[in-house]
Amino acid sequence: MPAKLRRELSEDPEYDLCSLIDLGGCGGGVTWEHSIIYGGRQVQERWAIIPLCEKHHGVNGYQDVTSIDKNRSVWVAVNRATDEELCKVSKVVNYIHERKRLNDMFGGPWTCPI
Repeated sequence: MPAKLRRELSEDPEYDLCSLIDLGGCGGGVTWEHSIIYGGRQVQERWAIIPLCEKHHGVNGYQDVTSIDKNRSVWVAVNRATDEELCKVSKVVNYIHERKRLNDMFGGPWTCPI
């Protein structure tokens, strides 16, 4: 992750809280997950990197105990992005359509818990 982006995220209070806190069941510290992978690479954009607790991320003390729900992670990320940002990522995957599909699946758009 570029140093400038890492610094911006570490100074943003949104990144101190799990994006899925409204689901309950959080555990451990907050980590950052690269939700969008395109062309075999992690998308290094603020909207695509989401804060998740260790439990929802399935890492550290929760490794092999819980597993990440990748659909939920992508749902959070695509709802944080503008249409323009989503169109820049891929000419193959229609992320605007994916956002609608995931919003239908999860009962509406994700909203920031703070």
